[in-house]
Amino acid sequence: MARTLTGITPSGTLHIGNYFGAMRPAIEAQKAGDCFYFIANYHSMTTVTDATERRAHTLGIALDWLACGLDPKVSVFWRQSDVPEVTELTWMLGSVTPMGLLERAHSYKDKTAKGISPNFGLFAYPVLMAADILLYDTHRVPVGKDQKQHLEMTRDIAIKFNETYGADTLVVPEPVIREDVAVVPGLDGQKMSKSYGNTIEIFGDEKALRKKIMGIKMDSRTPAEPKPDADQNLAIQLLKLVAPAEVAADFENRLRAGGLGYGDLKKALFEHYWNYFAAARTRRAELAANLDHVEAVLRDGAQRARAVASVVLQRSRKASGLE
Repeated sequence: MARTLTGITPSGTLHIGNYFGAMRPAIEAQKAGDCFYFIANYHSMTTVTDATERRAHTLGIALDWLACGLDPKVSVFWRQSDVPEVTELTWMLGSVTPMGLLERAHSYKDKTAKGISPNFGLFAYPVLMAADILLYDTHRVPVGKDQKQHLEMTRDIAIKFNETYGADTLVVPEPVIREDVAVVPGLDGQKMSKSYGNTIEIFGDEKALRKKIMGIKMDSRTPAEPKPDADQNLAIQLLKLVAPAEVAADFENRLRAGGLGYGDLKKALFEHYWNYFAAARTRRAELAANLDHVEAVLRDGAQRARAVASVVLQRSRKASGLE
């Protein structure tokens, strides 16, 4: 059975753009079986330097994913730093990775252009990411089009290692480019992103989230005016994600015909959004009240992940003459 792997960087509070773009597709993939999911806390060290913040984000990611439907009985779910084998394989892979390959990485250029201080971790990020994938004999890695280069680099590194030490040492993974990835608009119409400050969180205070949604800016047309461009309305676009299809279509038709006020539309959006995540909020509260269980889930996941990782690492050590 083909193994699928997904990494989640603990960089802050998750929003509905994260959910519809990455979380829901990953959680639905569990139906096919053999899914590996890890919290990439080593990767967060390139940009986050506060230890308390990292712990809080790591725990928050665990709570969010478990609450939204990740099933640790079906999938393997762990904290990256609980599998030390990944750092050893990173060094082994780094010893065959050409500098030119790393210098071409879009992510390094983009982050330094945004003012993030360049460091070794940021530069060598693709090697650690390759180790994350190759350590588990991963066959498939779902990514958006913007992450395609990351997978191509992982493939290049695996092929180089195999050419150097033996053709069957590492499994060369295939990218699964999700053409239907939901690009969720933010409160300002741009792509929803923490960096734009335009997000609607999955979990948060009801009053604050209601205020956010009711504050979505609309044009100056009166309720009575027909809106032939109703499908372009930001509230309608968001409503289509969280409401039943027939409900969203009804609101769109009413807006197009005229007579529907923007205030009523935004109230409906909030109610459907709030109800959509109701079960997940309840589940998250239960998990937050039982953190020992969450830690046990992560420890068990790490043990299962290490059982696979140790085999791949030993195979790589033998092939390269380290034992």
